[in-house]
Amino acid sequence: MKISAFKAPNTYLLIFVIIILTAVLTWIIPPGAYQTHTVDGRELVLPDSYHSVEASPQGPTAVLTVLIRAFTNHSAALIIGFIFIVGGVFSVLRATGAVDAGILSIAKAHERSPAVEKFFIPIFMGLFALGGGTFGMSEEILPFILIFVPLALALGYDSIVGVAIPFVGAGAGFAGAFLNPFTVGIAQQIAEVPLFSGIGYRLIVWLLSVGCAVFFVMLYAARIRRDPSASLSYEADEIRRRDLHIREIEAFSGMTSPQRSVLWIFAAGMALMVYGVLRHHWYIEEISAVFFLTSILCALPTRMRPDDYSKAFIEGARDMVGTVLVVVLARGILIIAEDGQIIGTILYSLSGSIADLHPVLSAQAMFVVQSLINFFVPSGSGQAALTMPILTPLADLLSVSRQSAVLAFQLGDGFTNLIIPTSAVTMGVLTLSGIDWNTWARWIWPLQIIFFLLSLLLLIPPYFLGW
Repeated sequence: MKISAFKAPNTYLLIFVIIILTAVLTWIIPPGAYQTHTVDGRELVLPDSYHSVEASPQGPTAVLTVLIRAFTNHSAALIIGFIFIVGGVFSVLRATGAVDAGILSIAKAHERSPAVEKFFIPIFMGLFALGGGTFGMSEEILPFILIFVPLALALGYDSIVGVAIPFVGAGAGFAGAFLNPFTVGIAQQIAEVPLFSGIGYRLIVWLLSVGCAVFFVMLYAARIRRDPSASLSYEADEIRRRDLHIREIEAFSGMTSPQRSVLWIFAAGMALMVYGVLRHHWYIEEISAVFFLTSILCALPTRMRPDDYSKAFIEGARDMVGTVLVVVLARGILIIAEDGQIIGTILYSLSGSIADLHPVLSAQAMFVVQSLINFFVPSGSGQAALTMPILTPLADLLSVSRQSAVLAFQLGDGFTNLIIPTSAVTMGVLTLSGIDWNTWARWIWPLQIIFFLLSLLLLIPPYFLGW
């Protein structure tokens, strides 16, 4: 069979196959776990407490019931509810006509101004990267997918560019974070180094990470502008362009006063969200409340009737069912691995394999270990609580600075989040955009290699600088 004739399985089937393979691993990998203790409200593992536990292999019953168990999982349930609310809110915004008008306004400026065309991608990616690097922007980018995908299509790009601007931008900033309290903050507390210390070198890491991401996306975007058929999502995007129901840019006469009011209200809502996350540590519940309130206020300038509001909200939430199913399936992988007691054994085996390496190679190996563990624990704070108590004393034994161990953690946790199918945010982003995981993986794989090599290089100077 020719390679060109190969058709990859759809995202749902792919994730379900991974669930089955994970269940098979619970029959092969010896079960083991670490003891934990609570510090400042977080459960941390005790470094030398790994022990074998009673086997709990996951069979057909576990696989078949994992879907309903994932629905009731607390972390998954929060994201599921958030996705439904986001879908409803943006359906209401689309119903006001303000979103289409805003897209057309930017598209017109993009068409007329070389400066806007040149700096559009780096400015917006930089803003999202700043969010990732400071307050750990992650789930918060989901709503922006619904804005930037149609915007990218209107500007002559493709859906992949529309996803990459917010998602890759925030992801690169998240991986190279300098103030992220959910990764750098927690990891440094566990490693017992001053909070947000080493910020100078982390700023360099952030700049290089974001710079590589922006350059990669701009190169691809320029190629798509020259030849739209080169897009990996070309056929689907042609259909999406017809379904956008946006008038021609040339015929667009400008936004109405109510539409401008709607966009200002939405911008104020986003500013309130950022303030709440930074100042009061808001999470999904509070952010969802802000979005819901914003949608109600946005309906007022256009005098939308309550019945029309309800209808638009319900239709938008209904369109999110496919996204929710992907999130649930992705969570199912983690449930199978946790119930099968194999995550502790995997961590124990990986950490033990780097004990005899040179300090530079040890730091790089820590990064590889974190990248592998991230497949099973795609949560920055969760992975920090699981791995840092083990890798911190190991770093001391290997003459690796604790700052370097924290950096290895954040790079390993951050970059792979952009591709792993176990991440609820990643799969939610792709389903919202209509891009299947296989297409996305083909596009982002070269960037993942760049990030991998960059991470290995960035872990060398700290040893010689005594950082």
